[in-house]
Amino acid sequence: MKRLLATFVLAAAAVGAHAGRPCEVRAPTAISVMRGMTLAEHTARALDDSGAQVVLLARAGQDLRRYGLDWSHLGFAYRDGARWRVVHKLNHCGSAQAALYRQGLGEFFLDDPFEYRAGFVVLDPALQARLLPALRDDGRVSALHIDAYNMLAYPWALQYQQSNQWALETLAMVQEPAASSRERAQAWLRLQGYEPTVLRLGPLTRLGGRMTAANIAFDDHPNEKRFSDRIETVTVDSVFAWLNRSGLGGPAQVLR
Repeated sequence: MKRLLATFVLAAAAVGAHAGRPCEVRAPTAISVMRGMTLAEHTARALDDSGAQVVLLARAGQDLRRYGLDWSHLGFAYRDGARWRVVHKLNHCGSAQAALYRQGLGEFFLDDPFEYRAGFVVLDPALQARLLPALRDDGRVSALHIDAYNMLAYPWALQYQQSNQWALETLAMVQEPAASSRERAQAWLRLQGYEPTVLRLGPLTRLGGRMTAANIAFDDHPNEKRFSDRIETVTVDSVFAWLNRSGLGGPAQVLR
């Protein structure tokens, strides 16, 4: 059974764990800590008011507006007694490896984001009821996780897995008991109408990314799509849109 890591923000910074933001390790400033904790407080209040037990929670770690995207990183936030915890996947900075983490809301937002803004989707109550015990169980929450990380992993391949992809596949596994493997979870998502984001990345951009970043690869993408500059990947925006379209979640709510 894979061990689910529990960390604090300083420990995460020490090992260089990142997702949804540039790979730069910088000591937190008083202002960044204050802004992160303020956003965490606003988020906790909104989640309490929602009456939910489990939501999908997003942050704006990187500026992805040039791709038409609002969010960069996704995790599950779940109620643990009187507090909220977040389970999410983080990349080990500078490498093609990743792990799963449990954090508080404050830790989740103290990761030097591009913008102090949060988004969340309240999930269907029946789905929440299935997810809550799974998220508390290290074995179940890590069942579909793999270490091999690619920021632009192809959604319908098994070679790599990025952070948002792990969350989506885990949701599929919990919602559909037959989706007990990554392959089956992906098949279920296709049947349920999930549509990944298509990024238009030219050959020079692809080449630069592959040569300068260990956590970016394109060899899992079909050649006919890759060489026509169509890079498909799982984004928070596409997950939020699908949840609302499928009835598995409500509209995204934005907090600052």
